[in-house]
Amino acid sequence: MQNPVFAEVYERAWRPVFTRLFSLGGTSTAAFDKQLTARLSRPGDRMILDVACGPGNYTRRFGTGLDRAGLAVGLDFSAPMLGRAVLDNTGPQVAYVRGDAHALPFFDNTFDTVACLAALYLITDPMAVIDELARVVAPGGEVVVFTTVRTRLTSVPGTGLLNRATGFRIFDRDEITDRLAAAGLTDIEQTITGQGQFVTARKPSDM
Repeated sequence: MQNPVFAEVYERAWRPVFTRLFSLGGTSTAAFDKQLTARLSRPGDRMILDVACGPGNYTRRFGTGLDRAGLAVGLDFSAPMLGRAVLDNTGPQVAYVRGDAHALPFFDNTFDTVACLAALYLITDPMAVIDELARVVAPGGEVVVFTTVRTRLTSVPGTGLLNRATGFRIFDRDEITDRLAAAGLTDIEQTITGQGQFVTARKPSDM
């Protein structure tokens, strides 16, 4: 992710191929992704945080529907990725911040929507990141995660060795949902599409 060349090709080549691979053995990940992104991009004076935003392909889409007082903030640790984001995916309601997903540089209860899409499986301590997503989302706000999930195809012999060698993590079916619940979030919904999972949750209004 720190390689400028990879940052340049990520949005146009790597991510589309990777999304199609997530669909193996199930319904279309790309179709569900499109529906979810459209919902998250709905109009309003909303504050949206896109954690581990990469080159900003989601961040830009989130910002397109916002009113003037709304803002979509993309956060990433990789300077090359943020450089591509500023070049390719900027907009009047879009901003980018360099920061660590394990310790988000924002106050508690700041954002109406907090998303971490197609990134959590590459992060060193993903459960700490989930806790941070829950911390910075405002009461009544939503948390959205798209990541891997263990299935028959991803449980074949040798996948554990591959995970250790590459840092790529495949989550057990209840890992993400259980952690969101432990963080105090409710209305947790999980949709599995092939080898991926979309999980949404909400912070109670009284938190």
